[in-house]
Amino acid sequence: MPRQARKKSGRGIYHVLLRGINRQAFFEDQEDSDKLLKILGIYKAELNCSIYAYCFMHYHVHRQTSP
Repeated sequence: MPRQARKKSGRGIYHVLLRGINRQAFFEDQEDSDKLLKILGIYKAELNCSIYAYCFMHYHVHRQTSP
């Protein structure tokens, strides 16, 4: 059974989570996390959103964002 669509935030703040399949390592090395940080910066500017916090961990990533 598919998961129900998430409701839109009334405040426009979202918690975004990226996770590796079966807890597989998300980053192979520092260069990978640096690349993701650069990509986040590009889309932050392009979409004119705020990133309040982010946390890169071995096999997943969290961030708090708003449009």
